[in-house]
Amino acid sequence: MLSAVLRACPAWLENGLISAYFRAKSLSTNGFSGTHSESVTIDLSKMKVQILPALQDNYMYLIIDEATKDAAIVDPVDPDAVYKAVHENQVNLKKVLTTHHHWDHAGGNENLVKKFQHLEVYGGDERIGALNRRVKHGDLFKIGNIDVKCLETPCHTTGHICYYVTADQDTPAVFTGDTLFAGGCGRFFEGTADQMHNALINVLGILPDQTKVYCGHEYTESNLKFGLHVEPNNEAIKQKIQWAREQREKKQPTIPSTISEEKSTNPFMRVNEPSVMDHAKQSDAIATMATIRKEKDGFKG
Repeated sequence: MLSAVLRACPAWLENGLISAYFRAKSLSTNGFSGTHSESVTIDLSKMKVQILPALQDNYMYLIIDEATKDAAIVDPVDPDAVYKAVHENQVNLKKVLTTHHHWDHAGGNENLVKKFQHLEVYGGDERIGALNRRVKHGDLFKIGNIDVKCLETPCHTTGHICYYVTADQDTPAVFTGDTLFAGGCGRFFEGTADQMHNALINVLGILPDQTKVYCGHEYTESNLKFGLHVEPNNEAIKQKIQWAREQREKKQPTIPSTISEEKSTNPFMRVNEPSVMDHAKQSDAIATMATIRKEKDGFKG
C-alpha cells in the first residue's frame, strides 16, 4: 500500500514523505546516539572496515586502505561520528559511498562535505545530497589500493547501488544498503518483485560465497524470526537466530554476514527452494518473492 501511494506522488513529495518517515523512525528512540550496538573493527591484511552504529538501527562503514590510509565512508547519516572515527584512525577521508537517497543513509552528506574538503560523493541517484560522482552498473574506482565495483540493485529505490570491494587476497566485501539485509531484504518502495529477484539472485547471488555482507540496518534477529516462520525446519536459521540473540544481548553487531550464509538462511535469497515456494503457495520464484515480501511487511513475529 505505502509503495503504491509513493509511486503516485510527484517526485518532490515522494522524497519529502520518505525523508520524514525515516527521520521520525530513526530519531524516535536514540536520536543520533547510535547506542544500539558497539562499534567493531574488522581487520584484514590490506583493508580495514569499522562498523559505526547510528540512529535507532543504522550502520555506517568506514573502509580504510591500510597502505595509503585513504578511506571512504558508506552511508554517513551521522557526520559527527564519522568525523570522530576518521580522526581516531588517523586516515584521509576521500570518498562517500551512498547506497541510496533515503535520509537515514544520505542525510549527512551535505554536512560531511563541509567538514572534509574535496570529498567525492558517489551514488546512483540524483536525489542523493551533495552527489558529485554519479555511477552506474559496472563502474569502477579505487579507495587507495582497494578496488570498488558498483552494482545496480533497483527496487527499494530506483537508484540503489551496492558496492563490491576487493583488496588483493583479502576476503571480498559488499555494502548492500537496504537491498540485502542479514536474513532479509528491503521493502519494494520503488520497484517490483522481479527487480528484487534480479538484485538478490542474479547480481548479489553470483558474488563469491565468502563475500562479507555489510548491510544498512541491524534487522537480523527480526528477519530470522520471519525466515523461521517461512521455513520452520531450516536448521541453519535456527542456529543463526540463537547466535544473533547472543550477539544482541551483548550489544554486538550481527554484521557482517556472508553470501553463503544468506543463501542458507535468507528466504528472499531462497525463493527458488521448494520449501519457500510451498510456504508462499506459489510455483515460481518471482511470485514467491512478491508473496513473502507482502507477508513480511505485516509480520509481527
